Amino acid sequence: MSSSANSIPLILDVDDFKGDFSFDALFGNLVNEHLPSFQEDDADSTEGHDGLSNGHSRVPPSAQGSAVPLFPAVDDLLSLFKDSCRELVDLRHKIDGRLHQLKKEVTVQDSKHRKTLSELEKGVDGLFDSFARLDSRISSVGQTAAKIGDHLQSAESQRETASQTIELIKYLMEFNSSPGDLMELSPLFSDDSRVAEAAVVAQKLRSFAEEDIGRHGVPVPSGMGTTNASRGLEVAVANLQDYCNELENRLLARFDAASQRRELSTMAECAKILSQFNRGTSAMQHYVATRPMFIDVEVMNADIKLVLGDHGLQSGPTSIARGLTALYKEITETVRKEAATINTVFPSPNDVMSILVQRVLEQRVTAILDKLLVKPSLVNLPPVEEGGLLLYLRILAVAFEKTQELAKELRSVGCGDLDVEGLTESIFPVHKDEYPEYEQASLRQLYQAKMEELRAESQQQSDSSGTTSRSKATSTMPSHMQISVTVATEFVRWNEEAISRCTLFSSQPADLANNVKLVFTCLLDQVSQYTTEGLERAREGLNEAAALRERFVIGASVSRRVAAAAASAAEAAAAAGETSFKSFMVAVQRCASSVAIVQQYFMNSISRLLLPIDGAHVASCDEMSTTMLNMENTAYKGLQQCIDTIMAEVERLLSAEQKTTDYRSPDDGNVPDHRPTNACTRVVAYLSRVLDAAFNALEGTNKQAFLTEVGNQLHRVLVSHWQKFTFNASGGLRLKRDITEYGEFVRSFNAPSIDEKFELLGIVANVFIVAPESLASLFEGTPSIKKDALRFIQLREDFKTAKIASRLSNLTAET
Repeated sequence: MSSSANSIPLILDVDDFKGDFSFDALFGNLVNEHLPSFQEDDADSTEGHDGLSNGHSRVPPSAQGSAVPLFPAVDDLLSLFKDSCRELVDLRHKIDGRLHQLKKEVTVQDSKHRKTLSELEKGVDGLFDSFARLDSRISSVGQTAAKIGDHLQSAESQRETASQTIELIKYLMEFNSSPGDLMELSPLFSDDSRVAEAAVVAQKLRSFAEEDIGRHGVPVPSGMGTTNASRGLEVAVANLQDYCNELENRLLARFDAASQRRELSTMAECAKILSQFNRGTSAMQHYVATRPMFIDVEVMNADIKLVLGDHGLQSGPTSIARGLTALYKEITETVRKEAATINTVFPSPNDVMSILVQRVLEQRVTAILDKLLVKPSLVNLPPVEEGGLLLYLRILAVAFEKTQELAKELRSVGCGDLDVEGLTESIFPVHKDEYPEYEQASLRQLYQAKMEELRAESQQQSDSSGTTSRSKATSTMPSHMQISVTVATEFVRWNEEAISRCTLFSSQPADLANNVKLVFTCLLDQVSQYTTEGLERAREGLNEAAALRERFVIGASVSRRVAAAAASAAEAAAAAGETSFKSFMVAVQRCASSVAIVQQYFMNSISRLLLPIDGAHVASCDEMSTTMLNMENTAYKGLQQCIDTIMAEVERLLSAEQKTTDYRSPDDGNVPDHRPTNACTRVVAYLSRVLDAAFNALEGTNKQAFLTEVGNQLHRVLVSHWQKFTFNASGGLRLKRDITEYGEFVRSFNAPSIDEKFELLGIVANVFIVAPESLASLFEGTPSIKKDALRFIQLREDFKTAKIASRLSNLTAET
């Protein structure tokens, strides 16, 4: 399309809007032809100082009227723009028309395309159906081909089997027709390069022949003495047996030769062929049997030397344990090296390892254990000086524990399906079956040896002390013969060691509980016997002291010299009594400590082990209670003797120290003595001294019961003693002071009933102080003292002169 503007044609085409369209480029192409002179003028004006600034001219106002127009081509441009707009409108109409025509054509083509697609889809569906029928046909043909292949393979297999059968029948006929003559057989059976094939064929022939004979019920003859061929296959079986034996021997000889040269490949080849004969058992057993550790006597002697050393069993469990550890380590390393060879050589290494490990345990280990575990007799026990039964038990425990560790190591190395732990257990049944009896016998032997040791020490100390007076020797118990907590602790230590062996030897919880109960019962018996005998020895000291007291009791009418000698002897007897009292208290204290140790040991170590058996825990608790009851009965008898000893000395002190004038002082006008009497002071000092041992030795209810009994006996002795005296008023005050002293002492007993008795005694003492006419009022305040007070009133100095009996006749009648 063309246009005219100032005679300048302008052409616009559709191609101008294709590709990378740019309006600026289009506009430039339209106007650049009309503005070249303006562009040059504009370029020149911008170089000067009088150019445009912000679209305004900088010429003076006077010159503006005559200046050239700023855009001289504006008319051309306006005409150009109008023509362009008109052409653009025309182009748009043309384009719209073309677009409308294209839409119609696209619609027609789309309809045709959809129809074509529908026809194609129908064709594809038909094609898929054809493919499905083809696939089904192919599958059917494939299955038919597979069946044909299977039949062909089966026919080939049958052909091969028939061919092999023909060969086997031919070989079988050779064996069955040549009795005793193996030289006429096929080259297969004499060619050393075909030994493996010959072994397979021979085993097949042998299996077939034996099966045929077994099917017809014909026994295989042990020897073939006839030269004619048998109708059956007995000759073949015999010849095959001879051939297999000869072949097996050849292979074993070749295997041995290769073994000596360490040619593992040849050994492996022979072992693989030998596996055809009885699954290779003969080769496995032969290999294991030819190991140096089973046939070399020097190895066995070295084992014994390593474990027992130069001193034999007397070298002790620790040394034997080190020796066993070293030996078992060597055995493990040897088995590990053999395992490497076995894995390389044998087709079934696990079976060979099973045979090897079994042989190690049954031969090499058992040989050393037989030297170690010499079972002693329970009738004639080995001397304690040589270790006694304990040495045997300790060595047994060490051997069992180390052998179990060896079994675990061998299991880690490899032993096939062998139950190595069970085999280890089977080595020890002769020792484990009677183990509880030996453990109990050992504990009894240890106890007897300990008692003999203590008696020897006692005798040695007695001999070293020289000549001693009879009283001193019989009243003083040597400290080493008293109950010792150290000895009781040693009993527990023996038992702990025995329990550890029970745990080691008893694999089942029920067996462990039974054995633990038996061993713990031994401890109870030992502690019971030891402490009971110790308490009895301490009681003997009390008995001897009592005998001394009775020996020096004299009558009233004796000379002064005899009385002085008797008093001196009585002092010695009193000292013996006090010493024996303290010794018995020490024995009681140590007995209690020993029992506490046993109880703690039971709770910490024994109790939980008894739980698997119903009633075992209760039974042991009952036995422990019985043991403590026996000790308590003995201790009770001794404590009663202690009280008798105390009261005897109190009576002696009161008798020797109490003066008649203490409670009936003359009325000489002097100030009354308000101090306790000398007898009271001596008695309190004695009680404080001896009862200090009781305070330290006794605890809990035992202590309370003992002190309460001492308080009751002291009250009885004092009341009986005071009834031998006559009291005046000042004497009553002195008596009240004594009662106060005694009361303050017994208050340390923490026994309210005893405190009450002495408080009542203090009130009763008032009957000596108050005037006769006030006695009746005394009973009104405390009627509970009436009975005792009436007995004490009769001891008043003025009882008769003041006619007190008549004054209290009413009270006496009521009583």
